Amino acid sequence: MEKPDKSDFTYEYTKRRKHFGRETLFSDHGPELLVNMPPNPAMYKNYVLRNPVDVAIQNTGTMSEHWVNSVRAEYTSSGINHVEGGWPKDINTNDPEATQRYRRKIEKDDAYIHAVMHLGHSMEHNILQNNAVDMYQIYYSELPTIPPVERSSCHTVNVYREPGSSRRPIRSLSWQTDGARLASTHADVNFMRCARTLQFSYIWDIENANAPELVIAPPQPLLDLQYNPRDQHILAGGLMNGQVACWDMRKGSEAVAICPPHVAHRDLAQNVLFINSKTGAEFFSASPDGVVKWWDIRSMNEPTDSMIIDIVKSNNDTQCVENALGISALEYESTIPTRFMVGTETGLVIGGNRKGKTPLEKLPSKYEAHLGPVYALQRNPTFLKNFLTVGDWTARVWSEDCRESSILWTYSHRTKLTDGAWNPIRFSLMLVTQWDGCLSCWDLLRRRSAPVVTAQLCDEPLLRLRPHEGGLLVACGSSKGTIYLAELSQNLGTADKNDKQLLTHILDRENKRERILEARMRELRLKMRHEREPGAPPGDADAPRRDGDLQEAAADYRHAVGELRARRAARSSQ
Repeated sequence: MEKPDKSDFTYEYTKRRKHFGRETLFSDHGPELLVNMPPNPAMYKNYVLRNPVDVAIQNTGTMSEHWVNSVRAEYTSSGINHVEGGWPKDINTNDPEATQRYRRKIEKDDAYIHAVMHLGHSMEHNILQNNAVDMYQIYYSELPTIPPVERSSCHTVNVYREPGSSRRPIRSLSWQTDGARLASTHADVNFMRCARTLQFSYIWDIENANAPELVIAPPQPLLDLQYNPRDQHILAGGLMNGQVACWDMRKGSEAVAICPPHVAHRDLAQNVLFINSKTGAEFFSASPDGVVKWWDIRSMNEPTDSMIIDIVKSNNDTQCVENALGISALEYESTIPTRFMVGTETGLVIGGNRKGKTPLEKLPSKYEAHLGPVYALQRNPTFLKNFLTVGDWTARVWSEDCRESSILWTYSHRTKLTDGAWNPIRFSLMLVTQWDGCLSCWDLLRRRSAPVVTAQLCDEPLLRLRPHEGGLLVACGSSKGTIYLAELSQNLGTADKNDKQLLTHILDRENKRERILEARMRELRLKMRHEREPGAPPGDADAPRRDGDLQEAAADYRHAVGELRARRAARSSQ
C-alpha cells in the first residue's frame, strides 16, 4: 500500500494583501437577552460568601492572527577620524608653520585670555580632585557594617504521619524534657462514641519521621498524654472513658498504673498536667464533667483531692456537680504550686486555689474570655500575671488585675482559632493555629495589628500546637493525624536584652488603661442605678480605688508633660 503524501493533508488559505488592515466599522446595538434564570430561594442556605473572587470571562469572538514579512532595510557602519578641529578653511593643518602663526595670532587676542581664565578654575578643580582621590582604593572599610533588615519566616522541616491507613485527629502534643522526643495522641471523639477503631498513640524521635519510636497501647483512646518534667521516662494521660493512667517508656507500651472506673471522671479526661511536688509523681486532670482531680502515680486507687468548678453557690454554700461548668482547657504554673486556672466550655476562665477552705477561696477569680469554649489557656513564661486565651475567632491577653476585659487582643479572624501558646524563649511571641491550616505568629513588640508571619503548613485544620523549649521549633497537629514540625527564623526564636523592659512597659500601659476604663464603667453603672433608684446611696465600695487610679494616671501625665517641657527648654538654650 502506498504511503500518502503529507502535502495532501494541508490546506492553504490565501488572501490578497490589499484586504489586510481595513478599518473596522462599528454600529450601536441594543442589549440582547439570551438566558433568564430567576433565583431559587431554596438554594439560599447553600450560598457561601467568597472573598476575594477572581473570574476571567471572554465575551468576544476569537480573532485570527497573521504575520507579514516586510522589506528589510540595509544598514552600513562607518567611522570618522577627528584629529584636530577649529581651524579656518584657508589654514593648511598639515603645515606646522601656518598653524603656529595662526596660534600666536589667537593668543594675542584679549578674549582668549578671559576664556582661558574662565576655564582654568573648573579645570584646576577637576585636576586637583582627580589627583587627591584614588579611584581604586576601598573607602569606609573601617565603619561598622549595617545589620540587615530582619526577615521573619516559618517553614516546615519534618512531617510525622500516623502509621497505617487511619487518619485520626491529633488530640495532644507533649515534648520530652530534653526535647529529643515528642508524644502525640490520636482520637476521633465523635466517631469513637459509636464504634471502635484504633486506640494507639505514639512517641516520635524527631530525627526519625519514618516510624514512631514507641507505640502506646491504652485500653481506651488517649485524649491527652504529658511528660513528667522531672522524669523523662514517665508519662500521664487521660482516657476517653474518664480514667487516667501513667506509662513508663522503659517498661513498654502497656500502662503501669490506671485508676479504677468508679473513681474516674464521668466524662472525657481530656486535660492532664503534672504539678510541682516534692516527689515529682503528682498530677491533676480535668474533664467536661466540671471536676478537677489530683492523683499520685504511686497509688492510683483513688484521687488525693478533687474540686468542683461550680461558680453558682447554693444556700448552704456548697458546690454541686449538677451546676459544674465543663472544662475545656487547663493551666498550671510550677512557680505557683497551689494555684491553677481552667477554661470552661461556656467561655469563662476561672482561677482556682487548691488550698482554699470555702468555695469563695477555692474559686477566687473569674474572667469572661470568649463566646464559646476556651481552646487554649497559658500563662506567659516571664510575666506570670498575664495569660493567653484562644477561643472562637480571637486570641486575647489578660491580666489578673483586670477581670472585666482583656488588655490585648487580635482581630476577629475569618476562620476559627484552635490552639495557642507563648514562645518559651521569646516571651512576646504568640503562636496561634487556625482552622484553615495556617500557623500565625504574633509578636507584641513588633506589630500588634497583624501577625508578623503566617505560614500555610497544610490544607486541613490544625488542631494542636506545642512549642519546643529551645524556642525555634513548633510542633503542630492536624485533623488528619499528621504532625508538622515547623522552624521559626532566628529573630522569632531568640530574645534581646531590652525585650523584657519593653514588654513590661507595654503590659503596664495597657493594664493601667483597662483599669481606668473599668473605673469609668463602674461610675457610669452607679450613676444609672442611682437615676433608676433615687434612694440608693451615691457612693460604692470601689470609689477609693477608682479615685486612686485616676489620681495615679493624672500624676503620670503631669510628670510626662514636665519632662517634655524640660527637654524643650534645654534644647532652646543650646
